[in-house]
Amino acid sequence: MSASLALEKKVIALYVDTARDHARSIGERVASDFRANGFDVVDGATARGASLLITVGGDGTLLRAARVAVEDDVPILGINTGRLGFLTELDEDDPRLSDLPALVARGLFMDERTALQAEYDGRSYFALNDVVVRKGEFSRIVPFGLRVEEGAVTRITADGICVATPTGSTAYFLSAGGSLIAPSVAAFGVVPLLPHTLFSRPLIVPVDSRIEITSDIESAHAHLECDGDVVSEVAPNSSVLIHCHPKRVHFARTRPIHFLERLEEKMLWGVSIKDPRR
Repeated sequence: MSASLALEKKVIALYVDTARDHARSIGERVASDFRANGFDVVDGATARGASLLITVGGDGTLLRAARVAVEDDVPILGINTGRLGFLTELDEDDPRLSDLPALVARGLFMDERTALQAEYDGRSYFALNDVVVRKGEFSRIVPFGLRVEEGAVTRITADGICVATPTGSTAYFLSAGGSLIAPSVAAFGVVPLLPHTLFSRPLIVPVDSRIEITSDIESAHAHLECDGDVVSEVAPNSSVLIHCHPKRVHFARTRPIHFLERLEEKMLWGVSIKDPRR
């Protein structure tokens, strides 16, 4: 993680969770502060021409904004008005928020993250956290095929399979029993969802791996999900190819972050069960 120079262009894109009044209010304040300091503020629906994309909302808002920012190589700075805010940089009550334009003008630290690209039926999909291939709306478990690189196909009877980046290893992947992966590690995680076996463990694979997931059931469709959103149905006996996205996502940080400290602060990792914070 290295510090950048001050922004070359005083143009900020703002991506706000407009479904929440509180986020809209903070977004309006942020926009007003930047305009008062000589910045142009544009709609975050496109980041083209901006030097920084600021999100106001939760982690989900930041994940949606990342799809916009990655196309134009624009760094993201998140302001958390949600519950956890693991990916965002500033909480809504952070005193630095009142001086955000000056903080940005002084220069930020760039935090580079790998992302995933899922390919299915001639289309490509972006995911910063994870790609999931999951059974459709029926109760029985489904056989899935899993292939990494040119290896043999492994048959896994489960509700689905999740492939996660290090960034996503603290999200759904963790809930599914996956391992925590530090952001600096060049690897992806693979974990079955509710597998019908006593001996299922998560798998860590190199970042340049090509992962293929096949829906092996003939009578029903599966779903392809990227960062929690269903983006396509997966037809019976068809495959989804997953690999590293050609572009990196850049988070703008006000100071260097330390992964274990972040885990302790946001998820109480390593904190005693007797600690009052729990």
